[in-house]
Amino acid sequence: MPGRPVRLPAPADDATSRAVTAGLDALRAEVELPVTYPADALAEAGSAARRAPDAPHAPGERADRTDVPFVTIDPPGSTDLDQAVHVERRGSGWRVRYAIADVAAFVAPGGALDGETHRRGMTCYSPDGRVPLHPTVLSEGAASLLADQVRPAVLWSIDLDADGEPVDVHVERALVRSRAQLSYEQVQERLDAGTADDLLRGLADVGTLREARERERGGASLDVPEQEVVRSDDGTFGLRFRATLPVEGWNAQISLLTGIVAARLMLDAGAGVVRTLPPADPKDVARLRRTATALGIDWPDALPYPDLLARLDSHIGAHAAFLREATTLFRGAGYRAFGTDGPPVPAGDDAEHAAIRAPYAHVTAPLRRLVDRYGTEVCLAAVAGRDVPDWVLAALPELPGTMMRTGRRVSAFDRGALDLVEAVVLEPRVGATFTGVVVDTDEPRDGRARGAVQLRDPAVVAPVTSDAGLALGGSLDVRLDEVSVAHRRVMFVAV
Repeated sequence: MPGRPVRLPAPADDATSRAVTAGLDALRAEVELPVTYPADALAEAGSAARRAPDAPHAPGERADRTDVPFVTIDPPGSTDLDQAVHVERRGSGWRVRYAIADVAAFVAPGGALDGETHRRGMTCYSPDGRVPLHPTVLSEGAASLLADQVRPAVLWSIDLDADGEPVDVHVERALVRSRAQLSYEQVQERLDAGTADDLLRGLADVGTLREARERERGGASLDVPEQEVVRSDDGTFGLRFRATLPVEGWNAQISLLTGIVAARLMLDAGAGVVRTLPPADPKDVARLRRTATALGIDWPDALPYPDLLARLDSHIGAHAAFLREATTLFRGAGYRAFGTDGPPVPAGDDAEHAAIRAPYAHVTAPLRRLVDRYGTEVCLAAVAGRDVPDWVLAALPELPGTMMRTGRRVSAFDRGALDLVEAVVLEPRVGATFTGVVVDTDEPRDGRARGAVQLRDPAVVAPVTSDAGLALGGSLDVRLDEVSVAHRRVMFVAV
């Protein structure tokens, strides 16, 4: 599910910036986020970073794919680059090459660095930086697929037919060299202006095809607006919603495609770990239909849910309210591990991710997510026709619990960081009146209606109370009644 990451501009030495920094430090301690790396883990990472790109694998085990003109596509300023992509026509279909950072080339099983990555589970992104899964000498250096650098990678080559369906897949260890580090904005500008090269046009074509296949499967991608922090010329902070670009969806489809074929490889091999999500409760779907009616959104009985989502614009108040409510259908995501001596191979709904409507696995972000390293090794073994490494099989049973525990910690930090920044931005404006849209309602308490209001400017979603009731999706004038930076809390009341 998409989150609501918050990004801060460059730090400044003023009272507001200091308040944000102090609040984030306190929040990191509160959720027990590991900030520093043990010395032995750092030493292992430094030693691994100094090795040759093909170590520790035997000479010739890595294919030389440095002739393929890969590019990376990420948010501006990113340095922990997990993926590089290349797309080209192949007959009436396509060949998608997806190079993924080969983290296993740098992390020795059972070592100090391996143990620390299990403690962390995933990278945590913060308004003032990141707490990485791997030390930056690897995650932003030797293992990152930085432009014009030869890097070890796990290369997925996926052939698609004319409809965008996979017909063949190969996975191998390789050496790759990205030709350019592009941002989403740069790629979208080139596509819109007609100046994009064949690779980028191919990405758009394949991404569009895969979006169509997703809708046909009954899968769904939610376009929930992203909040970002901006600093004005006078040094004050503000919040705004950032529109999602089409290329972000197309790029995500390449990752989804890889995760879908990876899950199939693991299920066929009888070992691995898949990402799961149970089907939505029919009661929740019925409630969402009632919400659509209340918001004036036309949802014909015969129209599949994914096709409805494709018609919505998150910048329209009623649509934003619906999309926020729709996230409740995607609760309960987890991981399911299985292996030769462990739990049986899942099937049916137990193996499927309900939002994707297919079995799916995480294998495309190993610099930032622990589980991807293990799924990747299973897929390499399956394609090569060899046994899954013992260190992978031994770790599989504990992986779902590790990812769940560390995921909850990161989610708690994400929520707290967003609440903190909203409080800091709004603190000087207590008593001011704003206009917003009611995007959530709750059971009344103490005779007052309660819910959440989404402001367009600043881009805030916060609790609201009213003596006269709250109409979901309705426009509402609200007064900022309370702000507590220390408690990361804001409260609005209807006027």
